[in-house]
Order: sequence, then structure tokens, then C-alpha cells
Amino acid sequence: MRKFAEIKARAEKRKGGKKGLEKLLKKVISKKELAAKSDDRFLAMMTKVINQAGFSWKVIENKWPQFEEAFFGFEIRKLSLLSPEQWEAYVSDRRVVRNWQKIKALQENVYFVHEVVREHGSFGKFLADWPESDQIGLMDYLKKNGSRLGGNSGQYFLRFVGKDGFIISRDVVTTLRGAGLEISEKPTSKRDLLKIQQTFNTWHDQTGLCYSHLSRIAACSVDGYW
Repeated sequence: MRKFAEIKARAEKRKGGKKGLEKLLKKVISKKELAAKSDDRFLAMMTKVINQAGFSWKVIENKWPQFEEAFFGFEIRKLSLLSPEQWEAYVSDRRVVRNWQKIKALQENVYFVHEVVREHGSFGKFLADWPESDQIGLMDYLKKNGSRLGGNSGQYFLRFVGKDGFIISRDVVTTLRGAGLEISEKPTSKRDLLKIQQTFNTWHDQTGLCYSHLSRIAACSVDGYW
């Protein structure tokens, strides 16, 4: 495996040097800040990434204030009191994406978030306590216990709420494979995912960089295969 220093040097060359690359690395919130977020914001982001999947992100962003209005600001208590008929009525509500599978996912995730809060005190605390060295385990938990939170949706959810972690994008996979990691072009198997986790853990130990920055730098290092 190539050392991360080589990957970082390549990213700096492509992005205008050290300062140019640093401008692309967004601040990662602390675990304390993550734990302090209200539960409705996690449910809201779950809903957002689920609706963005296979749809225009710009359209969802523009409609988002209407989503917030339609779903009572994603307050867990209010949504948990809706009847089956009220949930079904959203299929005719122009404020949201009128797709029953996506609406049903929110209905199911209300219960998911409620159960996590009941067990851990808050959803933010649950995420903050989960070690970054086992992101693959957290992704598996979201997939198995949440609704439509597998694959990219789960990864983007974690990134957008502020959980430190990597995104297994095409560019990141290209970098990993080019650096010598033997994984498929579309890694989804448990074996490949564990290899990716172990590589990011090694890079984190080597550099002291957070996982989000490691992921971003890896993506920025690519303009084709090594």
C-alpha cells in the first residue's frame, strides 16, 4: 500500500498546493456538538438523503422548507401520533415528494429514532459514542435498523449531520485501488468494506487527520488511475 503522504501530495498538486487543498477541507464538528443536536435534525436529514436518492438534489433543497412545514419540523412526538390515513395523505401533498416508499421510510424512521433515543438518551449521543474506527459497523446498524439508510444514503446522512467519517465515492475507490488495496470497483461486500475501514484506520493513525478529511483528500487526488 502507498502511504497517505503520497496521496496527499498528489491532491495538493491537483488543487493548487497545500493552501488550495486546505480550503476544500470543511471543519468537522466536535463529538460534544454532535451529541447536542436535537433529535428532529437527525430525522430530518435521514428524510433529506432518502429523498435525494435518485432525484435532483437541487429540487429537494429548494422544496426543503415545505418538507419542514409538512412534517411538523420533524418533531418525533407529533409524527408518532399520525394515523395510517394521515401518512397515506402525504401521497397527495404537493409540499413533499409524493412517493409512498419515501414517505413510508420517514414513518418507519420515526420509530427507529424514537427507539435509539429511548435506549441512548438522544440520537446525537448515540452517534457521538460510536467509534469512527468502526464506521462500517455503524453503516450496517443504520441499514438493518433504519429504513432506506443503506449504501450511499447512510454515508451521506452521517456526513451531513456532522459525524466524522469517509464516503466511499468512485474517486475514493479509485484512490484506494490505485494505492494497492484489493477491492472491487463497486465495493459492497463485507470483506471489501472491512478492508476500506482498516485502510482509513491506518491512515488516521499515520497522519492524525480526521476521517472526513482523509476521505476528501483521497477524492481530490484522482484525475485518472495511478
